[in-house]
Amino acid sequence: MPTAEAQVPPRRTRLTPEREQELYVAVIDLLREVGYEAMTMDAVAARTHSSKATLYRQWKGKPELVVAALRHTKPMRIAQIDTGTFRGDLHQFARGIAGAAKKDTAVLRALGQACHHNKELLLALRENLIEPERLAFDTVVERAVARGELVAGSPALEFAPHMLLGAIAARELLDDQPVDVEYLTRYIDAVVLPALRSA
Repeated sequence: MPTAEAQVPPRRTRLTPEREQELYVAVIDLLREVGYEAMTMDAVAARTHSSKATLYRQWKGKPELVVAALRHTKPMRIAQIDTGTFRGDLHQFARGIAGAAKKDTAVLRALGQACHHNKELLLALRENLIEPERLAFDTVVERAVARGELVAGSPALEFAPHMLLGAIAARELLDDQPVDVEYLTRYIDAVVLPALRSA
């Protein structure tokens, strides 16, 4: 099965990796400061001392630039996780999510709101970020099934990503607290693993 990395086609660029990273960081900073709708290509160009022509030459538009920035500034990708056990993989995933959650909450909230009104952004997120990560998570699950840690065909397997994302969203909504490692690992051990291990 293709990995998350294989799902994202390479993009030709004349920018140096350092310059590209500088642009991505600026995009994420602007998302935190003003949200998706108020962030413009003009603002990105001004923040990074670039021309709009350069931005549009590298990325088709704002949705593609934002998704590229999200992908390249992620602290961890599921495809990079392989601890040898399914529980270990989930706990490492939890550490990565918790480490970025406080800083990324404003960005995720802004994108969540924007997706309700911008189908182009939603499509770009699904195709270039969400689906590759789901494919990578499927690989993690398949390894666990092959090791005998999970039962193939368990009806709960289909809902594993939903359980994990739901826990992240519910923490702030219900408890008014940021996601942290202790919360996520307890949730994984008490809810996700028992559900996935059921036949």
